[in-house]
Amino acid sequence: MSFSGKVKEELLEHYAKARHCDIAELSAIVHMCGAFGSGYKGVCCLKVHTENLGVARKCFTLLEKTFNIKNDIVVRRNAGKDNYSYYIYAKGEELMAIRDTIVQAVCCKRAYIRGAFIASGSMSDPSKSYHFEIVCNDMRQAEHLRDMMNSFDVDAKIVQRKRTYVVYLKEGSQIVDILNVMEAHVALMELENVRIMKEMRNSVNRKVNCETANINKTVSAAVRQMEDITYIRDQIGFEKLPEGLKDVALTRLAYPEAALKELGQLMANPLGKSGVNHRLRKLSEIAQQLREQQGGASRYD
Repeated sequence: MSFSGKVKEELLEHYAKARHCDIAELSAIVHMCGAFGSGYKGVCCLKVHTENLGVARKCFTLLEKTFNIKNDIVVRRNAGKDNYSYYIYAKGEELMAIRDTIVQAVCCKRAYIRGAFIASGSMSDPSKSYHFEIVCNDMRQAEHLRDMMNSFDVDAKIVQRKRTYVVYLKEGSQIVDILNVMEAHVALMELENVRIMKEMRNSVNRKVNCETANINKTVSAAVRQMEDITYIRDQIGFEKLPEGLKDVALTRLAYPEAALKELGQLMANPLGKSGVNHRLRKLSEIAQQLREQQGGASRYD
């Protein structure tokens, strides 16, 4: 089962303790995948269509539990597909409470967002990417849902996709927050575990990349130093060099892979890192002067 399916499965098993929250959740389901009409003598009628059996079952249960309304379910196999469509039909003046409900309480907002997600939402696998969305039928519905989600300090946005409007979140931390809002606590913990593992891997990769870059830098510097020292040796020899420069030149030739600190400790007269670096720069300057005197091109050209 996909991560999105796991979230919905958890939410479908969740039932609010208060009737007004049940009405808010049922209202969201109906707004996302249902429609109202007028029947005989103007009686309010409701039709809900979904391809998710769990959503159909929850809608059916909430209608009976909240309004004690008997409703019918029609199941049809989708032509050319290995799934079914579920149609729920109900009628009664009590349904007006669903159609005209105004969601204000925090607990009811939680229930409404929960209902909207199980009816028309989806999530990507967090191990691959962070994406949470709920598909709405029109802009007004999308704006209403976006504002309700943003009342919980997330930054939901809207994008048009063909004839629908999608309310979405892209930040992992905000998706964690919205799972908490919907009370999908098991899914929240699973997502947090994935986020922790991804952060650990990213942190390790950053450290490895940094260390690799430092090693490459050190190796490149050592290669340049070896080239300069070898050039000096071949051109004038080390006898004309001051004793300190001769010492660092011979030590570098003997230990081409040593870091500056280690190189200083290996010298006949041990020296600190900054002192070694200073003498190597002096050798580089001497090598460059010799190249210019010989009429050769600079190794930087």
